[in-house]
Order: sequence, then C-alpha cells, then structure tokens
Amino acid sequence: MPQLFSYGTLQKEPVQIETFGRILKGEKDILPGYKLEMLEITDPEVLRKSNQKYHPILIFSGNAEDEVEGVLFEVTEEEILQADEYEVDYKRIKTVFKFGKSGFIYIGK
Repeated sequence: MPQLFSYGTLQKEPVQIETFGRILKGEKDILPGYKLEMLEITDPEVLRKSNQKYHPILIFSGNAEDEVEGVLFEVTEEEILQADEYEVDYKRIKTVFKFGKSGFIYIGK
C-alpha cells in the first residue's frame, strides 16, 4: 500500500474527509534534508477545503540537519490520485524517510 507524507493541511481531518471520504491512518515520521517555506494558494477549491490561504511547501536543502516532521499515511492508489488533485500547486515524488520507510511527498513544481 502506498505511503503519503503530510506535513501540512492533509493532516486536518476535514480535509481528509473532503479529499478521500475517510480519516487516514498513519504514523509520525521525519523527512531529512528538507525545510519548510510558505506558498500562497490561489486554487478556489483547495482554499475552500483547507480554509487556509498559505500552505507549507517542502524545499530541498540537502542538509541532513534540516528535518520536517509529519505523518506518513497509508493510502490506496486511487487516493494518491485524489491527493494529486488537491495538491495542484505541488508535484509528487518518492523518497525515503528517517525511519527507513519510503513514500510520496509533495514539493514545489
């Protein structure tokens, strides 16, 4: 089952219910080599779901001391595509996390 790392609005239960139709199950993990900045969201549907004008966005630093805490959720292949529709200002890539699991993250396009 695919793993999807959330460090922002996908951790909110109302966003999960609107996007996936359910509350996701996951566990905390850490993404090394990245830091967070804020991105202004302009997509009206994403703004409506998240109720937030600025969302965090991962920026690759390459510095192992930079870490982003988040939750690694178990999702289906269909839910990955639903997440892609929600994360319109981001692109999805696969990576490995601090505790050895691999999964998808969303970074800037």
